Amino acid sequence: MDPFLIIGICGVAVLLVSLVFGELFDLEALAGDWFSTAALGGFVSALGFGGATAQALGAPQLVASLVGVGSGVLVGWFAAWLTRWVKNAGTDSTPTPQDMLGWDATVVSDVPADGYGAITVRRGGHTVRLNAKAERELPAGTAVHVTGVLSPTAVTVAATYPELL
Repeated sequence: MDPFLIIGICGVAVLLVSLVFGELFDLEALAGDWFSTAALGGFVSALGFGGATAQALGAPQLVASLVGVGSGVLVGWFAAWLTRWVKNAGTDSTPTPQDMLGWDATVVSDVPADGYGAITVRRGGHTVRLNAKAERELPAGTAVHVTGVLSPTAVTVAATYPELL
């Protein structure tokens, strides 16, 4: 078997181990994400397969090696960039009651006419449960929308389909 193919297969094995088990070695002391297992596996596999491709196209050993190193650097850089981007990608913050004005919700605990019940708001992967007050009684399961904010944990609501109540 061609040495370049063996190198490429070893690189793919490192990538698979990296995906299954996460970072194997604490390489972050060297240069952060540049020497992560994913970047190392990407470099080694691209070096092997790039060199094997160049050699199969008739390139001499030296040219095939240079093509392999070039493709390895390119793929290794991309893997490092992608790893850093994924690690630093922000997530949406939990919505506040002020953000929820006009949003749809569901009553989970009956809202009496003179007191508080509970609603659940689901939006963007977040589930928020709040105390709720309404002008009239709303049974559990009623579709509502948030009409006002009373406090950080309480809102006013109105039935989405009042004609059904």
